[in-house]
Amino acid sequence: MIKKQSYIICLTFLLGLSLFTFGQRGKEYKIYQFPKNEIPRIDGRFSDWKNVPESYTIGLKEMKKAVKGLGSNLDPKDYDIEVKVAWVKDLDRLYFYVEAYDDYWDFSEKGLRQDIFELVVDGNLSGGPFIKKDNGNLDHFTFEALHFKGHGAHAQNYHIFTPVLDKDPAMVWGNTPWIKNFPYFNIAYDYNFKHGEKGNLKMEFWITPFDHADISGIDKSTISQLKENEIIGLSWCVIDYDGEKSRDFIHLADDLKMIRDASYLNFFRLMPLDENHRKPIEAHWSFLELDRKERWIQFKDESFGVIETWHWDFGDGKESFEKSPSHFYDKAGEWIVVLTVSGPKGEDIRSKVWDVVTE
Repeated sequence: MIKKQSYIICLTFLLGLSLFTFGQRGKEYKIYQFPKNEIPRIDGRFSDWKNVPESYTIGLKEMKKAVKGLGSNLDPKDYDIEVKVAWVKDLDRLYFYVEAYDDYWDFSEKGLRQDIFELVVDGNLSGGPFIKKDNGNLDHFTFEALHFKGHGAHAQNYHIFTPVLDKDPAMVWGNTPWIKNFPYFNIAYDYNFKHGEKGNLKMEFWITPFDHADISGIDKSTISQLKENEIIGLSWCVIDYDGEKSRDFIHLADDLKMIRDASYLNFFRLMPLDENHRKPIEAHWSFLELDRKERWIQFKDESFGVIETWHWDFGDGKESFEKSPSHFYDKAGEWIVVLTVSGPKGEDIRSKVWDVVTE
């Protein structure tokens, strides 16, 4: 009986701990999906973002004051910010639009002491610390040695300078500075103030999230595969310098540890296309070669909308009315496969020419 009670108490404690930890993440945010024919241009004009609903805007009211001795201020007269995040299906980038006001833009320093938009991403929710200051092997290795052993490979921290002057537009905290170079990163600004002045800043940029970013470069790295409706880890903070004053530090995540440990990032969901970007019914499909010798192909329906019937024309005189059929081809060939789907809101057809080849 005692063992059973102890087990129940322990289980209750762990369950409560897990719920508390989950609750610490706060609300779930949304990442807007741009259609493939409206991919945002990083040109400093920002017209692509006008169609993104205001429900995707994350502002100063969502952010928190810093703790542990760092200054903090949530007065929009001192600093104000709005951020929108977007993605494009099958293009593994995250796009950002940032509009900020500061009563004193500080950006003349050649080093890190300037206004910064600090962004952290964990594309596959791997979690855990990603900077060498939190590496568990510091008792045995120096900071420099750990730098070259791959710390920070599973999540990425960008210090994006707002704005940039006479230096790269970002600093990557870790051993993979190459991820801030094109084609993995691109940025454009629009502003008309000088150092020390007040004013509005607009910027748009993209980043490439990595499940593993390797010190040696892209060849040994793994780009995060962004999938519709999945959740990624993402958050940001603002470091606001005002000349000789103490810096202000505000952050989106509930815990400032987000800058060094991906377990504290916010949850962001990769949203489907808004309905105004889609037809009521759309035919889509893919295939997988199961056995080349047997000419065995598995077809997969990926259509959108309320669908009641499927018709597959495999191009060899045979057909199927299954949703996702498999098919054996009797001979080699380059096949034109056509899927026709229908439902209450109409019919749509998707033909692929010679994608399916058998030998």
